[in-house]
Amino acid sequence: MIDATGMEVIPVADLLAQGEPTILQGFGRDWPLVRAGQDGAAAAMEYLRGFDAGHRMVGYTGGAAIGGRFFYNADITGLNFTAEQVTLADYLARMASTADDPAAPALYLGSADLDTFLPGLRTANGPRLDAATLGAEPVASIWIGNRTIAATHYDMSNNIACCMVGRRRFTLFPPDQVANLYPGPLEPTPGGQVVSMVDLREPDLARYPRFATALAHAQVAEMEPGDVLFYPALWWHNVAALDPFNAMINYWWNPVPRFADTPMNTLLHGLLSLRDRPEAEKQAWRAMFDYYVWGPPDLPAAHLPEHARGALAPLDEPGARRLRARLLQKLNR
Repeated sequence: MIDATGMEVIPVADLLAQGEPTILQGFGRDWPLVRAGQDGAAAAMEYLRGFDAGHRMVGYTGGAAIGGRFFYNADITGLNFTAEQVTLADYLARMASTADDPAAPALYLGSADLDTFLPGLRTANGPRLDAATLGAEPVASIWIGNRTIAATHYDMSNNIACCMVGRRRFTLFPPDQVANLYPGPLEPTPGGQVVSMVDLREPDLARYPRFATALAHAQVAEMEPGDVLFYPALWWHNVAALDPFNAMINYWWNPVPRFADTPMNTLLHGLLSLRDRPEAEKQAWRAMFDYYVWGPPDLPAAHLPEHARGALAPLDEPGARRLRARLLQKLNR
């Protein structure tokens, strides 16, 4: 798709309507960071240093034994990596100095706010994405590391991932495969979201037999530098960075009002209030949710006069504040 200025743009509306992961091969092949990476890791690192604001950021380090997979320790009492405050310059130097070492530690700068830590980088190094295009202001992040693996997880936002330096492999699973992915603890988590307990490299199907069904529904995106991948919110994905040095920029967004609460709070409250009720009650509440939440949003209030609709009316910011206050009052009983 070409815009009025003659630039190619990502057809976001079409991708959202399709509701499936889609790879745009070579979309960003001419971005300067992609071109620098074609000249080698050193050139890409030098290009990145030119935008370094000098702020300290979180660097994640795992021993060689983890094989790059940031996860839990063996007995799930903690994580298999450490986090520390680092500078971009120092961490890039560590990556460069261990690039040829087969026993190199796993080094990862993940989900760093792009405009805070490398201001100006995305001006010429990414698609034209803004609130007018997406329906919400995107969160732009950068991911830098060596051969690392992000364990299979989901995001609560839509995602556009731009492979800038090095190759990446995304293995994606639709949301309805959640039970077959054997999700781990709600907290703590390796990166903020629940992860699958199954190691995609060597799935233990004796321990996790339903994972075979998940694999039958998996989609794999093999990405070269300059490729762009879109996938919808709540699609599970495993991300493997395949080269000694890798960089990716991604954009998260949800076209919902800022006053809307996170559905994860609803899930947690469901565990508190619904999960352990008798089965007949749970089925009755399922019908309630179908009517009030999953069904047409205007149906529950359609037969009521406007002054009597209360929380059933279309939600706006004042209404959201009133509803949140009511919930807090009930929770703090």
